[in-house]
Order: sequence, then structure tokens, then C-alpha cells
Amino acid sequence: MTTHGPADFAGQHITVAGLGVSGISAARALAGLGAHVTVVDGGDGDKQRAAAGELTAEGISVRLGDGDTLPEGTELVVTSPGWKPDSPLFAAAAAAGVDVVGDVEIAWRLRGPGAAAWLGVTGTNGKTTTVRMLASILAAEGLRTLAVGNIGTPIIDVVLGQGKNGEPPYDVLAVELSSYQLHWAPSVRAHSGAVLNLAPDHLDWHGSMQAYAADKGRIYEGNTVACVYNAADKATEDLVREADVEEGCRAIGFTLGTPGPSQLGVVDGILVDRAFVENRQQQAQELAEVSDVTPPAPHNIANALAAAALARAFGVRPTAVRDGLRAFHPDAHRIQHVAELDGVTYIDDSKATNTHAAEASLAAYEHIVWIAGGLAKGATFDELVQKSAARLRGVVLIGADRALIGEALARHAPDVPVVDLDRTDTGAMPEAVREATRLARPGDIVLLAPACASMDMFVNYNKRGDAFAEAVGELTARDH
Repeated sequence: MTTHGPADFAGQHITVAGLGVSGISAARALAGLGAHVTVVDGGDGDKQRAAAGELTAEGISVRLGDGDTLPEGTELVVTSPGWKPDSPLFAAAAAAGVDVVGDVEIAWRLRGPGAAAWLGVTGTNGKTTTVRMLASILAAEGLRTLAVGNIGTPIIDVVLGQGKNGEPPYDVLAVELSSYQLHWAPSVRAHSGAVLNLAPDHLDWHGSMQAYAADKGRIYEGNTVACVYNAADKATEDLVREADVEEGCRAIGFTLGTPGPSQLGVVDGILVDRAFVENRQQQAQELAEVSDVTPPAPHNIANALAAAALARAFGVRPTAVRDGLRAFHPDAHRIQHVAELDGVTYIDDSKATNTHAAEASLAAYEHIVWIAGGLAKGATFDELVQKSAARLRGVVLIGADRALIGEALARHAPDVPVVDLDRTDTGAMPEAVREATRLARPGDIVLLAPACASMDMFVNYNKRGDAFAEAVGELTARDH
């Protein structure tokens, strides 16, 4: 059953897996609809107990320290995105014939008549930037919109808040969807969807690259107007071919080169549309200039083209694409300009937590001193180093798995100077910045694009980026 309403949850016994942001949001929403909700979480620390206390006071049952046992009488399990498909709780649910879905699925089922359309974005990298670009473009068209999903406000809260407190309803939602969320959202049918790129990631969760790609491809299921794919990444186009879409839905590509019919691309520094024009065989519509995109790095131009394609699929005018891109500024730690000192530019791309993201970051500059390393999450670095070797002036390695990058550098870039900092404390960053500065020449970029997760040294990639910026600041203060 894929069509539901708020009344369908009244009286149901629902188990929510996980006491994170989405789990708490789902528990409160479902309890508010009259469901009997029990939240289970394997943790039993101070944070979990504080959250449990708040929910218990609202009449919601909470079980801490046991995330494996299915509560008796459960009719539906709602999981937080990070719980693995092979969790014992889900095996127990399957044995009892109980469905497992995620918060995105619940949000989809709760949409009322005339609900806002969803424009969906997924991909290994670039999702958040693209969704925020898309929301900016939609707003420039005068549409009431919001960037939601794997970003910002929990999507259940947005759906249930439609038209409440005198607020007008949303016209369209820009929805970021992770592979985890798509895995647990079998009924979602977006107006149009985009897969930005595909590279190995979260394979420990999905079990294989094929399973990961299949979950990403769910974003195309039931699309009505456009399935947007990356012409430079054949795997994304293959997912379009495999999708079951509504009659009349079109495959729309985006490319950093000259676009063919049914594509968006770049011609002489101009973003152009040959997909949503009357005569796409012979016509092209100017949308914006490359200089309207901040920063104008190649992978960010690709993000802008994907956002533009989804917006155009929704009927947005070309001028709104231009105005929306001009108004957009990326989040911190995404190719963020930190400082320029003695002709050397310092760039923070701490968000580059995997090799695919780091490759895009490295491709944006000509001469680079690269600060890299952290938790590799099972990644290998040979391909990344091979593609980037010609750009490297030097490398400074930090973090627990830095040796893996060092070995790839020894194999594929043996002439590049490498500084290996044998430490994993947060104080390593100032030393890394000083060593990178020593290796850099005027005109070079000192680039923090670690290609690894941060948790060996920092709480998250934001703290890692902050440490980099602080270290650059100290360098500036000390030398000037």
C-alpha cells in the first residue's frame, strides 16, 4: 500500500529505531497522529537518556541498551537512516512479517491532497550543494520552497507543517536523499530526480557497489518529467535506463562540454540548455555564466547544471536560474577560500571525505600543496594519485590511515615531496599548515582535501576545517 494519510497511523503500534534527529522527529510525529510509539536504541549514555526523558514525558515509550529486540505487537518499524539492513531488529521484523521503512517514506505517505512536488537529488558527492542551489533557483522564480531531506529540517516536520499557523503551503521541495534514505523509501515518486555521480562509498552498509548503485537509482522510480543524469558518469545513465518511470518522462543529461539535444552543458563560459527548448535539435537557451557559480570549480559547475536541469523540468524560467545561482553561496568547508598570504592561496575543502570528492577538488587547481589523510573507510588511493600527480607541488599527510596515501604517492608520484606527520592529535593541523606553506610557491594552492573521514582526529569534518582555518590565521598573525 503506497497511499496513506495521517489517520492510517492512528492506533498503530510502531517501533522507531534510533534516537537521532530523524528518529526523534518520526517518534513525535507518529505519536501526534495517535500511534502507539516505542523507540529502541542500543545506546544508554547521557545523550540517549536525556532524549529518552523528553520523549517519555510526552507519552512515548523508550527502550535503551537494546536495539535488537522487536517490541511485542509491533505493526511497523521506522528506522533511522544509519541502521544497517542486516540489523537483528530488522531480521526479527522480517520474521514477524512487519515492514521496515524510513522517515522519508513516512513523510511521503503523510502528504495531503495538493501536496508540494518533490525534486530529488542524490549522488556520492555534491548532494547538499546541488539541493541548496536548486532551492535558490526555485525561490528566484518566486516559488515557495525549502531544501529538505538529508539536510536541515526533518522532512516529516516539513510535510506535517504544510499550511499550519497561517503559513502558505510549499509549491515544491528540493529534497536531498542519501542512499540510506532511498533504501528505506520504496513508495517515493519524485516529480524529477537526479543522480549526480557514483563512486564507491558506504559499501560496508550496502554490501556491494551494485547494491549501493541500485539504492541510488531508486530516486528515478516513478519520475514524471525528467531523470537527470551525469553524461560523464555512464553508471548514472545506466540507472535511468533501468528505472520504471511515468510515460513521457525524459532522460536529461548534464555535461561540462558542449551539450547535445536533451542535455545541459557549457559553451564559451555560458551554461546552456538544449533540453527544455522548443527545438532542441537546433536551439540552445542561455541560462547563466560560469562566473555566476560560486566557486566556479568544474565539479561545482556540474552541480549547477544538475540543479538547473531539475528547475527547468519544473518550468522555471532561464532568468531565475541565473538569479538563483548568483544568490547562492556554498556552505563552509566546501572549497572555501580561507586566505591569501605571500601569493599562496589557502583553500578548505574538509568536506572532501572520500576519494571521489578529493579528486574533484584537486582538479579545480593547477599547482597544489595537498593536505590529506584521516580515516580511509576502506578506500584505496592509487587512481586518485594517478589522476592528480601532475598538479601536486607537495603533500602533507596526517591522520590514522595516511600511510595508504603515502604508498600510492610512492608508486605513482615518486618525485613529489611528501611530509609525513606521525601524529593523530588535533594539534597536528598547525604543523601541517606550516609544512604546506614551506612547500608552496607564489601562485600555489594549499588545499585541505583529505580524501578521508575526520573522526580519528576531529569530531567531524567541520571541526577539521575550522582547525585548518585557525592554523592559517595563526600563520598570518605570526608572520605579519
